[in-house]
Amino acid sequence: MIKNLLDPKIQEFINANIGEDISKIALQKNPFPETHWIDILNQIEAKKKSKDKLPTFFATKNIIYPNKVSVEQTSSEKTAFFKSNLVSGKNLIDLTGGFGVDDLYFSKTIKHIVHCELNESLSEIVKHNFEILKTDNIDCITGDSFKILKDLNQQYDWIYIDPSRRNESKGKVFMLKDCLPNVPENLNFYFQFSNNILIKTAPILDIKAGLSELKNVKIIHIIAVDNEVKEVLWQIEKNFDDHIEIKTINITKENQNFSFKLTVNSQKPTFSLPLQYLYEPNAAIMKSGGFNQVGLYYKISKLHQHSHLYTSEKIIAFPGRIFKIENVILYHKPEMKTHLENKKANITARNFPETVENIRKKWKIKEGGNIYCFFTINNNEEKIVLICTKI
Repeated sequence: MIKNLLDPKIQEFINANIGEDISKIALQKNPFPETHWIDILNQIEAKKKSKDKLPTFFATKNIIYPNKVSVEQTSSEKTAFFKSNLVSGKNLIDLTGGFGVDDLYFSKTIKHIVHCELNESLSEIVKHNFEILKTDNIDCITGDSFKILKDLNQQYDWIYIDPSRRNESKGKVFMLKDCLPNVPENLNFYFQFSNNILIKTAPILDIKAGLSELKNVKIIHIIAVDNEVKEVLWQIEKNFDDHIEIKTINITKENQNFSFKLTVNSQKPTFSLPLQYLYEPNAAIMKSGGFNQVGLYYKISKLHQHSHLYTSEKIIAFPGRIFKIENVILYHKPEMKTHLENKKANITARNFPETVENIRKKWKIKEGGNIYCFFTINNNEEKIVLICTKI
């Protein structure tokens, strides 16, 4: 397959159709009958999806892509770069190699990488791409990573694992034991070959659920890109038995970082009615559950125990969105009719009994504009609306 797809005319055709409607192209007659039409169409779709997510791959000639689902599920180059700064040493083995984006970046900080991949055709594609990208310190091995690890029988500075869910029909709730490989079951086996394990999981894995299955967790990294959580990383160290640290990062033009120890803290946050400024933590902090910790660290008050919105009299630098509160109204019909009905505003509902959709429909509020409205509950258990402008 790779040889056919590397034909210069086919590559030219793929590049010329990146921005076109794939459903219309699919109706055309295959101009390259010696190559499967579906393979060419897949290259167009997959490469299109890589444009923003994998700019190095997209900009490099003769890269071959797996199916579009593999491209959708792979790490972005931004998150792969972040991960590469968490590891160091002479060698790392990736037990779930996939498209190899993480390994490309690991190879810049670690001398030797082993890329394990069960799918033979994907392993072949990855090996080809590493050659094109002039990366010569990665060995691609096809087969079951459990057997590969056992047969190689050597020590590694790091083991990296990105388990895949066996059953997508389980919805948003899943456990690590439901994934391949089964990390909780194999953890003692992995510790025979490395003292350090880095596990990538999807954002939908609950932190408490992960901790209930894993042992020796040292650090949990929560990675967001442009305020959307992309990955949760579990840094595990053999025999580690101390307080777990949670580190959050929101990768933007100016990265936002916040970290805290996962300990039983009796210190409670302060509460206040809305003051001059409103703070909404970024998505990584929201995922971390460190709601009390962020309020205590930045010395700002919460509006309500369950709202996770904060306020202060003086503006501070904060890892999230900051707003100036222009007005506070009670969520009553007269106030809504006066201030918001038939107006344009951006709406957020936090700890509020109505959805954004219902609020818009009920009060005929159009989306957009420069006004930001937060529908929430204050510490007096009153339903309120904060009418704000963004800082």
